[in-house]
Amino acid sequence: MELRKDPITSSWVVVGHREITCETTGGCPFCSAQANSRTPLLRLPSEGPWQVLVLPHPDPLYRVEGDTGRRADGMYDAMQAVGADEVVIETPEHNKRLEDLSEDQILMVMEAWRQRVEDLKRDRRFKYVSVYKNYGSLAGQEGSHAHSQITATTFVPRRVLYELRASREWYKEKERCVFCDIVKQEERQGKRIVDTQGEYVAMCPYASRVPYEIWLLNRRHNYLFERQRPGTNRRNLAALLRRVLRRLRQIAPAYHLVLHTSPNTIHPKGETSTSYWKTIMDDYHWHIEILPIVESRSKSYSIKEVYYNAFTPEEAAERLRKLDPNL
Repeated sequence: MELRKDPITSSWVVVGHREITCETTGGCPFCSAQANSRTPLLRLPSEGPWQVLVLPHPDPLYRVEGDTGRRADGMYDAMQAVGADEVVIETPEHNKRLEDLSEDQILMVMEAWRQRVEDLKRDRRFKYVSVYKNYGSLAGQEGSHAHSQITATTFVPRRVLYELRASREWYKEKERCVFCDIVKQEERQGKRIVDTQGEYVAMCPYASRVPYEIWLLNRRHNYLFERQRPGTNRRNLAALLRRVLRRLRQIAPAYHLVLHTSPNTIHPKGETSTSYWKTIMDDYHWHIEILPIVESRSKSYSIKEVYYNAFTPEEAAERLRKLDPNL
């Protein structure tokens, strides 16, 4: 595996081949019998039977060992795929989905996300830690056992860079967080709000890229998912995510879920990267994005740079509100 940089878009692309499998001739490697034979990176709870287990990916895209070895290939840039690639097994029960779990179990899954993001950011080589979940064959799910994935990379993904730059410019002009402004306006108008619980809001974005796209945001400003603000009850987020996913499964066979949090702001020398993101504590806002796939060949996914969405977010939010989140 190696990373190659697109000189036009500045995107890093992993080039190489790996076998993406879950079920094998020996059975599912994420079920207890096989998972227990491997040394976990994290198990929750720490004693007794596990409910959530974090393991190294059996065939990782990124490997912790070694140096990036940045090099020029003529006019192009390339480097080794150094990083981390981990699997979060969300339940020991093979046939359960994330939304089938109790609120406390989902909270434990998110606690695993939090702990692994926090731990991986201690490695100063890693500029960003991504948490994501692909559900369904149309989304490229690796096997049927409920799991999410965590990757640490030596670069910041392009989509996150766009958000960081836009947030910084908004704050520079208005001295306010753009995400906080979005939440306030959406709650005031109410047209695109799907559900709320406690300090958390689920909404269809104003310029939704795909039908039924949903974002989960905290009303209270916080740029780091892994550092919970005092007084915040993340069980409310678990309950809200559970209801959102139960609504989505009635209309979409697959989805991509991704957590956007602040990049690692520590330089290899141990200094805070204030020269690069001077206002990131004030201008960025962590959030969860869920992009359902409602068609096998959706234009929303085939035309990546100019999205086409046949459903307005207002229509999508209204339909989602009407769906029973207990089904």
